[in-house]
Amino acid sequence: MLEAVGVKNINELYNNVPQEARGASFNLPNHQGEIEVERILTTLANKNQPAGSGPFFIGGGCYNHHVPATVDHIIQRSEFLTAYTPYQPEIAQGTLTAIFEYQTMIANSTGMDVANASMYDGATSVAEAALMAKRIKRKGKINYIGNLNPQYLEVLQTYISNFDDMQLVQGEPDADSACVIIQNPDYYGNIQGLADLRTKCDEVGALLVVAVTEFLSLGLLPAPGEADIVAGEAQSIGVPMSYGGPHLGFFACKQQYLRQMPGRLCGETVDKDGRRSFVLTLNTREQHIRREKATSNICTNQGLFALAFTIHMALLGEHGFKKLAKLNHKIACNLADELAKIPGISIVNKTYFNEFLVQLPTSINATELVNKLANQNIFAGLAVGDNQLLLAATEMVTEEHISQLVAAIKAEV
Repeated sequence: MLEAVGVKNINELYNNVPQEARGASFNLPNHQGEIEVERILTTLANKNQPAGSGPFFIGGGCYNHHVPATVDHIIQRSEFLTAYTPYQPEIAQGTLTAIFEYQTMIANSTGMDVANASMYDGATSVAEAALMAKRIKRKGKINYIGNLNPQYLEVLQTYISNFDDMQLVQGEPDADSACVIIQNPDYYGNIQGLADLRTKCDEVGALLVVAVTEFLSLGLLPAPGEADIVAGEAQSIGVPMSYGGPHLGFFACKQQYLRQMPGRLCGETVDKDGRRSFVLTLNTREQHIRREKATSNICTNQGLFALAFTIHMALLGEHGFKKLAKLNHKIACNLADELAKIPGISIVNKTYFNEFLVQLPTSINATELVNKLANQNIFAGLAVGDNQLLLAATEMVTEEHISQLVAAIKAEV
């Protein structure tokens, strides 16, 4: 096998994998019995501080939301949990129905005409949007504006690096641009207006791609109907943080771009007896058609998490979805108000949903502050630069949590 792929040994095969990720630093024994392995892993796991163990204000694209017990109960039914993929509609109507409902919810929430059957995660979903824009516009320049999630930016750069005719540029689009990507709310929580950028895209013939990392924001902010493509992360609804993944990417677009959409699409039809039924309507994947004609080599969808999302959204309903979003915003406002009372601290954002940037005094190092508070079992957000903190407040944050955070920061300022 090594000879066939053109490498001398197993180490050469993994040359592109960073050394620190190869396991050499994990200090694990080469082989142990099952009981011994369980003991080792349990000891390692006990070093973690779960989000629920203290006040938690970390966001940055992965959010600590409540997941109803009903979600886990339903997705663990054997019909859903063991079904790999809905290739045979005659025996997979339940799965296909759930995917159809998922697509409908995504399309309604984003203001788009159509949504696919989910993606791996938000970062790859946005990267696929860039590739889709390239196919549609036959241009290789991808622009992004403002504060795009750094992880999404890295994935974009990785995707684009494999194409000689593509480049990633920060700034407004021009005549050579296939699209411009803007995150809303952006990485620092700022709310972005889209009308002017929509006009600019029309002037230069570029697509407008809106990235959303906090899906719940769509319950309070206007749907980004100005966009051509809306892509991002839906982890906030029905999906736990899961140590940073796996998560649930979503992808939606306008009707005229349907056939260039990556992944697959579930559609409604009738069977031979005239009964309502569901099938896979669009399969533009390399598993189904010639690889050179495929729109994506992403070879499956996050079906189980799409189901979890659908269950949670169904439980909330439109009214509950909006109410939950308003609750998140209210808690974030309360947090911002209390932090702003601390001498030397200010809120950077003029607008935000449930996440915002805090300016610390120049004498306080953000990373050191985060580490100190972590030792007190307070997760005080993400350090940005030397003296700024990015904090998120969801429905899981209580008044007591806010008081604990404020008191801890006061003691350090």
